Amino acid sequence: MECIDIDYEQRKIQLTGGSTYIVSLPIKWIRECNLSHGDSLTLIPRSDYTLILSANMSTENKKLESTMEISSEDMPEDNFRILVSHYLAGYDLIRLVSNKGFHAQDRKFFKDVTRKRLIGIEVIEESRNEILLQSLMNYQELPLKKALQNMSRLINSMLEDAMVSLKTHDLELAEDIINRDNEVDRFYLLTVRQLKVAVEDPKVAEKIGIERPRQCLSYRLVTKIIERIGDHVERIAQQIIIMDAIVPEKDDIFAMGAFVQKVFSDSFRALDENNINYSNKVVNSARRFEGYTVINHEQEAPHCSPMQMDVIRESLMRISEYSADIAEMSINISSELNKNK
Repeated sequence: MECIDIDYEQRKIQLTGGSTYIVSLPIKWIRECNLSHGDSLTLIPRSDYTLILSANMSTENKKLESTMEISSEDMPEDNFRILVSHYLAGYDLIRLVSNKGFHAQDRKFFKDVTRKRLIGIEVIEESRNEILLQSLMNYQELPLKKALQNMSRLINSMLEDAMVSLKTHDLELAEDIINRDNEVDRFYLLTVRQLKVAVEDPKVAEKIGIERPRQCLSYRLVTKIIERIGDHVERIAQQIIIMDAIVPEKDDIFAMGAFVQKVFSDSFRALDENNINYSNKVVNSARRFEGYTVINHEQEAPHCSPMQMDVIRESLMRISEYSADIAEMSINISSELNKNK
């Protein structure tokens, strides 16, 4: 039975037996949780001096299951968006049901899309009318910090290769950058799933490295920022593919690219180290991006569209701004961690 919310109450600490402190529990809460004499409760002390009390923390082996009706009239991507919502909600088992039965093409779509775009989800059972997906991800195997580091490394490699592709007009490398953004998206969805579950489950929060529930909101914003940076690097790669010429090395775009790479790396270092002074330096550095935006059209290759180059410059500017946002978020997170210390 699910416990309902009750009004705020205060209880006095009492001393019994000369050495044991006790606090009475609200009778309404006891009844709604169907508790009685002799039942056990789980207490979880938090670093912010709160104490979480739960009537049922035996959820480690419990699988949360959802059922999703699939209509053949819906577009595959529409169905996938709904599937993602179940994934983000933290369901361990997702049962896809088709009353008319799955066509071979639909069955292949769901198998491929879950494998390519959702981390930890596998097909464990299937029949003519059902496909059962299960999350096999152990939260301790890929904690939040490691997932963010993986996203950061992907972004750094994409930024570096984008400048190489722009300089050499390597279209194959540009295509690979676009594919790597799909990996960034996979980690983004995983981190959102982790954070949503961590808000409700203190044990999951501990496993992924969250000390306080309020951190979940900050990290949720950080992961979205990183995902957007990946989209802008992908946008740069798309412009490179459209181009019909090599950009000369002396073009100012490469100085801008190197600057943005450093700002992004520094912003993630600020997030990792929780150093407020260093974070402020990163924010101030990111604001100097405007010094690289002087456009010298005489340096551009004759076949490069000014519009394409402007799109690349705009994306680099946005990445710099997003990097500053990451550094600012690291300041907020640091302040939260230092609170009550």
